Amino acid sequence: MRTSVLSLPRLTPLLLAALVALSGCPAPTEVYTEVEFDVTVPPETPVSAQVFLQGEHPAFRASARGLELFYQGGQLFSARAKLPEGKEVTFTAKLFLPEEQVPLERSGQPAGSWHYAARAAEEKAGFTVERWGPPEGLTGPQTVFLVSVPATTPPDDVLWLSGNQPELGNWNPAGVKLHKAMDNMYATSLSFQPGTSLEFKATRGSWATVEKDMLGQEIDNHVFKTGEDYEHVPFTVEWWADFGSVPPPQVRTGNIEYLHEVQPKDETLRARDVIVWLPPGYEEPENASRRYPVLYMHDGQNLMDATTAAYSREWNVDETAQRLVEAGEVEPLIIVGIYNAEEERIAEYTPVPFPPNYPNAGRADAYGRFLVEELKPLIDNTYRTRRDAASTGLAGSSLGGLVSLYLGLEYPNTFTRLGVISPSVWWADRDILQRVEQLGGPLPLRIWEDIGTDEGDGPEAETVTDAEDLYNALKAKGWSDANLKYTVVRGGRHNEKAWSERFGDILRFLFPPTP
Repeated sequence: MRTSVLSLPRLTPLLLAALVALSGCPAPTEVYTEVEFDVTVPPETPVSAQVFLQGEHPAFRASARGLELFYQGGQLFSARAKLPEGKEVTFTAKLFLPEEQVPLERSGQPAGSWHYAARAAEEKAGFTVERWGPPEGLTGPQTVFLVSVPATTPPDDVLWLSGNQPELGNWNPAGVKLHKAMDNMYATSLSFQPGTSLEFKATRGSWATVEKDMLGQEIDNHVFKTGEDYEHVPFTVEWWADFGSVPPPQVRTGNIEYLHEVQPKDETLRARDVIVWLPPGYEEPENASRRYPVLYMHDGQNLMDATTAAYSREWNVDETAQRLVEAGEVEPLIIVGIYNAEEERIAEYTPVPFPPNYPNAGRADAYGRFLVEELKPLIDNTYRTRRDAASTGLAGSSLGGLVSLYLGLEYPNTFTRLGVISPSVWWADRDILQRVEQLGGPLPLRIWEDIGTDEGDGPEAETVTDAEDLYNALKAKGWSDANLKYTVVRGGRHNEKAWSERFGDILRFLFPPTP
């Protein structure tokens, strides 16, 4: 026998409440929970901006503009509100400058609404604004400049950006005004045609207050080539011209020794200092019989001490090596920094002359003999080294990267771990490529090669194209991915700061921890 089922229409909440009341049962009450809304904003957000959450729920109608979020430091704004548990609410963020702006996707399209349902008491809800813009969205590229300034910058000073384009003021020292932004930075947003080459500096309104380095010396212009997207251009002001000269602190980490005035036998080479970093535990009694691999590095005065560095910026080799060795991320090693011969640096770091500008260059063979026949035996006899080629590396940047590869090819029985950092492949019409192409096959060399995308555009500049051609030439000769690591660093510049930032990865590849 089939039972008949009566199908009732869906009861609306109002009708359900009425039926409950008629039945004498108490109406269910909503359970509310307190929610902390944390909204992370883009770093260019002005510190003077007001940020609100807006939505249909009464919690988002605390004022005519909505639920106000309060600045917490960094890039974080927060507010608390009570919401019913299990009930989804819809809302969005608004920024007032006082003009209204809304969250946009990275593409520039309006990001739309956020949805959230509270689940338990005292919970947090985190959201992120990619960028701000008008309600209709933004089209075209946008370049955001983010400037970190010294803590001594007067808080009421007005900062400016000056550069080589009309949008940057055509080198007017008060070209584009910067606003105070999140996380103690200054910022501005500009639009350029894709592929525009920018050069710029920050000022406090005049060339007498332009940015300088920590010694009060002139610095190179910042450079950037614009793309077709929304992109950030961060840079740091170390000092201001009118602040006077303040030498950087002399900070050396770990056990460091010096060999002063090491004189090569070749009279064409000048005497130079050598700085030696010894690994943690080197002097401990339990390690008295332990021997260590060695990494030789060019431009030794720039590696570990800002007071001797050419541009008052060091590689932080000592701090990085100390941290990675203590963490077990690299094998304990000895690092030997060979000071360059200043005005003779180009000559010693190049394998052949390059007329008409460099007719007296090309003394890398003499420099190499000094390293192999004199300095290495001196280091081996002074410190507890592992003397075999498999334990010995050579690294440098720019022309130092070029000479590292050149000497590695010349002395594969002495150096087998090579750091070819931002190499000057352009030297002598890319002579180094021809040397690689003449090889009969791969040598027993473990090679790190890298390049930054913003290292320069001139004819004598380190470029991604040159670096890729070198990498492809090595691959064509049979180097495997296990022994050849090639890295392109997005936004990487041609300076000590950039090389310092990737030195840890270089060490990890060249001297991985042993079992």
